Amino acid sequence: MTHKILYTGERKHIALVAHDMRKNDLVEWVKYNRGTLSKHVLYGTGTTGKLIEDLGLSVTRFKSGPLGGDQQIGARISEGGIDMLIFFWDPLSPHPHDVDVKALLRIANVYNIPVATNRSTADFIISSPLMDRDVERIVVDYESRYKQEVESVIKKKM
Repeated sequence: MTHKILYTGERKHIALVAHDMRKNDLVEWVKYNRGTLSKHVLYGTGTTGKLIEDLGLSVTRFKSGPLGGDQQIGARISEGGIDMLIFFWDPLSPHPHDVDVKALLRIANVYNIPVATNRSTADFIISSPLMDRDVERIVVDYESRYKQEVESVIKKKM
């Protein structure tokens, strides 16, 4: 399988998302890490983004998760516009947009970005010395793989 290198600059583009029952946890985490987060570019879904704005941080806001915000963040990841995802999700509550959440986590994995789904992991990520450095990410080149598969199918039909 072929790979490609993607670059993440010193100033990270960070998506912040939280399910309803985890919003207070994320707000507390953002308050605690405000100094570090203020050096980076922040994105958030609906209410979560608003809560972060209320803390005095600049946030690019997307729609609420169930209304397409998770998909908007996923699209931004696939375009190379988001470098990490902090998603405090609630694993014990049913969510009507669960398929969107799974799609978001899948696309974050495809593009090999750091993902934290709980405070401990978010703490490890934000305290990493890589937070303030240029970083190379090795990503499986799925586009080349699919191109080869399509070409193979076309050849078989000929």
